[in-house]
Order: sequence, then structure tokens, then C-alpha cells
Amino acid sequence: MFVGSQEDLTKMSKSVSELFLDVKMSGSKELAVLIDPDTPDKDALAKVADSVESAGVKIILFGGSLLTQFELDEKIDFLKDRTSAKVITYPSSAQQISAKADAILFLSLISGRNPELLIGQQVIAAPLIKRLGLEAISTGYMLVDGGRPTTASYMSGSMPIPRDKPEIAACTAMAGEMLGMKNIYMDAGSGAQEAISSSMISTVRNSVNLPILVGGGIRTEDAAVSACEAGADIIVVGNAIEKNPLLVKELVSAIK
Repeated sequence: MFVGSQEDLTKMSKSVSELFLDVKMSGSKELAVLIDPDTPDKDALAKVADSVESAGVKIILFGGSLLTQFELDEKIDFLKDRTSAKVITYPSSAQQISAKADAILFLSLISGRNPELLIGQQVIAAPLIKRLGLEAISTGYMLVDGGRPTTASYMSGSMPIPRDKPEIAACTAMAGEMLGMKNIYMDAGSGAQEAISSSMISTVRNSVNLPILVGGGIRTEDAAVSACEAGADIIVVGNAIEKNPLLVKELVSAIK
């Protein structure tokens, strides 16, 4: 297990919801590394984990739109042994729940009209989450067009918000906030051709008073900084880091 400074230990003792809110209220920015449970082998997972730890990343999101390998507990244990980051499951269905996680993003796909992902899977998952005592972080999940179809849009059976319609994104985020969501997660999807535009992020930022996570299509320092300047609190990066684990430290330095 990893032992840091007293300040680090105090931060790590907070709930994940408190961590997200602290980022928003302080105006600081954080990088969250998204790791797919289907990451092929321990060597690849170890490279990403070591990069996360050396860069001081506090948040790992663990999950994806499709699950073919059912090794959630084993891989979460591996990540927690190798890093001091909070490991938060990011599920697309009730199948992706693990007692090993520090918390779970309790996602509702508020940008879509698929009742299974608005409330259906959540009803199935809720009793298990409660029994396990997992911290459930109510999150309004918004898919945004990233220039091409993604696994997320295909598996969700829903149309993403058009990338040139920031007003739709803003109204959707406002509805999520009024429904009691604690965070807004704007996602162009894994492998997106283009990141979410700064104009859409800033329009949403001006419409809600919640922590905002932004991911999908962010591959460079400039893209990460632009999203932060537009109002994102937490930048989520996955594919780009799997291809180049050294990018983690560069992105953390850039957004700080």
C-alpha cells in the first residue's frame, strides 16, 4: 500500500463526492485516467498504473461500454496495490459493479431516450450497491457527437447531442441538476474523432453549478487545457494514455 504526506492522506480520506466538489469549489483541475476492464494484460495495466502514480493522478475511472473479460475485482485490486488513486467504477450496466472500488459513478444517460440507461439498469443495480456499501455518485451522463459513431453511442442505442448545439447540452445539464444529479459528465466517447468543443463546455459551465467531467477525443495538452479553460473541472483521458502512458505526466502538468 502507498503512504503519502499527511495532506495527501487527508485528501484520500474524503469521499469521492467531496473530492469532486473540492476540485470545483477551489478552481483547481484534475486529470482522471479512464481504464477499460478489457485491457488485455497485466503488463499494459502496469504501465498505465505506474504512469498514474508517478504523475500524482488522484482519480482512476474503471469501466467501459462493453465488457468481455470479467476480472473486475482482480484488476481493481491490482490498481489499488500499485497506485494511491481513488478507483471509481464507471459502469455501462449492472454487470460492472465491484465491492473493491472506492465508489461508483451512478450514471443516468440524460442525453438519450433509452429508458434502460435512464433508470432501468439503475433499478437492477441499486440493491447490490446498497448492500455492498459503495459510495454511489449520482452523475448526469451526456453523450456528445465526436465526429463518428463510438462504442458508447452504439451500445447505448441513443443519439448523441449534436456537437454544434451547445444550447441542447446546457438544457440537458440543467435538467440533470434539477433532478438532483451531483455531477455532469460530458463524453464524446472512446475513440472520438473530435473532442467536445470549448463553446459547448462553456455554455454548460454557465448553466449549472456542478462539477463537470469532460472526456472523449482529448489526445493533447492543448485540448486538455482548452477544455479546462472552458469550464471543465475534471478531464477524462483513456485511449490516448493506453497508447502512450507517458502522456499522463504531460497532461497533469498542462492542466495544473
